[in-house]
Amino acid sequence: MTARGTTPSRGEILKQLRTKHAAAVERTQALLREQKKMQQQLLAALREKPKTIPELAAATGLPSAKALWFVSALKKYGIVVQNGMSGDYPLYQEAEAK
Repeated sequence: MTARGTTPSRGEILKQLRTKHAAAVERTQALLREQKKMQQQLLAALREKPKTIPELAAATGLPSAKALWFVSALKKYGIVVQNGMSGDYPLYQEAEAK
């Protein structure tokens, strides 16, 4: 058995972990902020009218592959829906709020 006085409290352990991993937490938070910014840019572009991935990429300045990745994620979670076709490209629009 260990003596109660030598075992750090839960609060002390959490404080040590926060200090030890501060850089990783900051990197993760910065990445999440950047992703949120890109999501907002895409949704703002889609509010005007439905757009294809190349049109979204041009409107936001994102590479087409990155725009497709974000739109796919937004579609998966029901934030964006497919709305017809424009030539060979699907059109995407923001889903209606429920």
